[in-house]
Amino acid sequence: MHSTITVKQTTHSRIGELDFSNIPFGKVFSDHMFVADYDGVQWKNFEIRPLERIPLHPATMAWHYGQAIFEGMKAGISDEGVPLLYRPQDHLHRLNASARRMCMPEFPEDIFIEALEQLVYLDKAWIPQEAESALYIRPVMMATDEFVGVRSSDTFKMMIMCLPSGPYYNKPIGLLVEEHFVRAAEGGVGEAKAAGNYGASLYPAKIAKEKGYDQVMWMDAKEFKYIQEVGTMNIFFVLDDLVLTPNLSGTILKGITRDSIITLLKDEGYRVEERPVSMEEIEKAYDSGKLKEVFGSGTAAVVAQVAKIGYNGRDLVLDLNTNKVSTHMKHLINQIRKGRITDKHQWISPIKLPALV
Repeated sequence: MHSTITVKQTTHSRIGELDFSNIPFGKVFSDHMFVADYDGVQWKNFEIRPLERIPLHPATMAWHYGQAIFEGMKAGISDEGVPLLYRPQDHLHRLNASARRMCMPEFPEDIFIEALEQLVYLDKAWIPQEAESALYIRPVMMATDEFVGVRSSDTFKMMIMCLPSGPYYNKPIGLLVEEHFVRAAEGGVGEAKAAGNYGASLYPAKIAKEKGYDQVMWMDAKEFKYIQEVGTMNIFFVLDDLVLTPNLSGTILKGITRDSIITLLKDEGYRVEERPVSMEEIEKAYDSGKLKEVFGSGTAAVVAQVAKIGYNGRDLVLDLNTNKVSTHMKHLINQIRKGRITDKHQWISPIKLPALV
């Protein structure tokens, strides 16, 4: 196989500095990164090289007008030492959907998959083997024109970096229903992984934390009636034998872990509904004893159990001892990611590429 990617390996690995038993999420980076440039016509300059800082002009358009998107995905490693990518094509499709919405060029699938395979294989020693740990992979695309003026950039940079990571949340979380600020509205960029979506969410999240909660639960922008998602995750509710999750309406992220959970739940015979879910419905289910558990899903968190929801001046406190669905789903996805159970949906892509690197 002829590679289109130039590979320059580090002469000094930093892996000896990593404590695999204590990896803070988002702070530790592996040895290498992938970079590529868009020149206004095509993507070029495909290279894997040692992780380094990128020099940029003060007028770089991404900083001024927000043309920046990203993805979050994971790689695990099998008990036989084979690196395993989880649903890489689906992540690229979502990245390119974000690119289209933000007036950015799509990235070619063949180069993306080749870059992932080579980069992860090269840094496979950085993949943690602990049960809830993984190699978190962060593709990011940004506008690079050096220009001050409101228009789309002509040039862009694509980068992929890898972060060995432990659990995103190390305990069940508390959510505060947000009844003033909004994350997204219909016709907006809610389903794109645009950097600005997350920047705009920080202040409401700060207020929630000051009130004793971990994250915001976003509501719809019209009525503040229907649940959208959590600051870092999609959201699920278990009402007796029914699992509810808000439907995809263009205002929430098309979560790949969300889709995995829905698929696995249906495989096991659970009744799953994707539809508008009002906070009034959830409060009534809580008061009647039907609300059995609430959990979030996302690439970083996988599955995060919810301990309480702040709403209408009260806390809906959940009994975590009854959490069966979320516990089972988290176990299933982690086992699939490590290649320990049958992957009947072909979500796993093993990497065996020693000849390429």
